[in-house]
Amino acid sequence: MPHSAADLAVVGAGPAGLAAAVTAADLGLDVVLLDAGARPGGQYYRHPAPALDATGARALHHDWAAFATRERRLRAHEKTGRVTYLPDHHVWTITSAGPDRILRARTADDRSVTVTAGAVLLATGAYERQLPFPGWTLPGVVSAGGAQAMLKGGLVLPGRRIVVAGSGPLLLAVAASLASAGARVPAVVEAAAYGGYARHTATLLRNPAKLVEGARYGAALARHRVRLLTRHAVVEAHGTDRVEAVTLARLDRDWRPVPGTARRVPCDAVAVGHGLVPELSLATALGCATRTAPDGTVALALTDGLRTSVPGIWAAGETGGVGGASLALLEGELAAHDIAAAAGRPVPRPPALDTLRSSGAPRPARAGDVAGRGRRRTRLRAFAEAMASAHRPGAGWADWLRPTTDVCRCEEVPAARIREAVDELGARDPRTVKLLTRAGMGWCQGRMCGPAVAALCGGGATPDRRPLACPVPLRHLAGLPPQNG
Repeated sequence: MPHSAADLAVVGAGPAGLAAAVTAADLGLDVVLLDAGARPGGQYYRHPAPALDATGARALHHDWAAFATRERRLRAHEKTGRVTYLPDHHVWTITSAGPDRILRARTADDRSVTVTAGAVLLATGAYERQLPFPGWTLPGVVSAGGAQAMLKGGLVLPGRRIVVAGSGPLLLAVAASLASAGARVPAVVEAAAYGGYARHTATLLRNPAKLVEGARYGAALARHRVRLLTRHAVVEAHGTDRVEAVTLARLDRDWRPVPGTARRVPCDAVAVGHGLVPELSLATALGCATRTAPDGTVALALTDGLRTSVPGIWAAGETGGVGGASLALLEGELAAHDIAAAAGRPVPRPPALDTLRSSGAPRPARAGDVAGRGRRRTRLRAFAEAMASAHRPGAGWADWLRPTTDVCRCEEVPAARIREAVDELGARDPRTVKLLTRAGMGWCQGRMCGPAVAALCGGGATPDRRPLACPVPLRHLAGLPPQNG
């Protein structure tokens, strides 16, 4: 089902995409907003299922007002026809046809949808990085973000006594949310040392709001008597039908377990994650240039105006390097202004402005406001880079693996087979390991095991370029025009 050409297509309705869509509409552009989710907000502003009839969901979110304001603007622009919002739409490829971009998506009921737009903004977010350990496939071991999603989306806890482990600031937010919801959190187990932030003192001082946010999480943990262990990791989970305990160990500077420091902690759930990885499937298929972020992940190389290296393609939020919701909101707005300027139509007073005013939404930013937001973006991006550097995984984490530990859960590929591919068969990159072992060929397409496999290869992360961003029925492929087939 084709849609008429729009000025801008935004992929993703999380903080960055939502902010970009409503700001572009404020500036007079016709926008199509496509999102895989059923409701706007992405993973950060995740909503409980409507069937739960939940009230007070905003209590589970940080800075809910920022979302609520933009959602009101979205609904106002929908009424005027300035924004076409398409939830439950998975964009699986983007191609060019002259000056336009052609986006193809599948819906939740497997219909095919085609959208044509002069410009595209990618706000596809990120997914969690997992570093395997013995027992991580036991029921009750979930990702840190998954635990938060269970709470926000299902109003349930993964357990009653939950160890939160891994690395990165998400752990503090997850632990605070779980504890506030009634879970007992015996410890937050952080593999890095917060002393790594000391090298970025000037950056920290330029971002006092981030320091206040960290202090707020610290106070919440103290209030719920949650212990914070730095330079420690979960090196094994124990149990039969589900997790019953974990073994913690102190780590050296390279994240190798220190002999003689292991201790066992009873629990019925583990929420573990080692930061986030930008979701770049659409971007790398287009050939967008990338960079290696300080945490070792691959992110898009962007200009100050959030342009990628491919003409007509912009990106905002976690695609340019993980930095959190505040940065994503700013980048979405800044990208919208740059897109409007590139189109030659930075309209100061769009037709929908009176409607927006009546809804309580703010006026579009003036040029001076945009410059100020650009400076704020620079400060927040510098903080994100410092944060990534402080929590970058050490090379020694693989020492807690056993030969039989599954690294690829989907295809059940153990660490021994991956090491055999590297040490005996000469594999030097994740793609070669995949061909030799099937690691990364399962349902998640390497999103769960990819970072670990790359580390075991002895190299850094590399862009994973593939023609399709998500599974697509063959009949959709058969329906492509011959010149694109």
